[in-house]
Amino acid sequence: MKVLIVSDTHRKNDKYIEVLERVAPIDMVVHCGDIEGSEYLIAEAAGCPVQMVVGNNDFFSDLPKEKEFHIGKYKVWLTHGHNYYVSMSNEILKNEAKSRGADIVMYGHTHRPVIDISSDLIAVNPGSLTYPRQEGRRPSYMIMDLDKNGEAHFTINYL
Repeated sequence: MKVLIVSDTHRKNDKYIEVLERVAPIDMVVHCGDIEGSEYLIAEAAGCPVQMVVGNNDFFSDLPKEKEFHIGKYKVWLTHGHNYYVSMSNEILKNEAKSRGADIVMYGHTHRPVIDISSDLIAVNPGSLTYPRQEGRRPSYMIMDLDKNGEAHFTINYL
C-alpha cells in the first residue's frame, strides 16, 4: 500500500497535482490541513480514498478537526497540530496520540517535514508543498509505504 501525505497547500494546488502525477499510482491521500477551500479538488484529483482535516486557515470548512482511522494494522490519528503547540515541539501532540492509542500521528502546521519514530509511536509531518519553512525551503511531501509484511516505511520527498 502506498499513501501520499501532504499538508499546508493553502489553495495553491499546482504542486499537489504535480506530486500526484509523479508518485502515481497511490492507494490513499492524507491531507493534514490548511486546504483553504480546495477540498473537492484535492479529493477528485487523487482518484483514491482521501483523509482530510481542517487547519488553522480553513475557516469555513465542514471537514473535521481531527480523525482516527486505520492504514493496514496501524491506528492513525490525523490533526493539523496547531491546537497542540507543534510550533514549539511535538511532545504534547505525541502524548495526546499515545493517550488515544494511536500508532501513528500525522500532522502539519509547521511547514517543516518530520519523521519521529520511537518504540511506541510514529509522528510524521510532511511539511508544506506551498510555503516550506525548513532549511533550503524546498516544497515537501511524504510517502508511506506498507511492505509485504504490513510494516510502515516513511520517506520525505522534495520538489
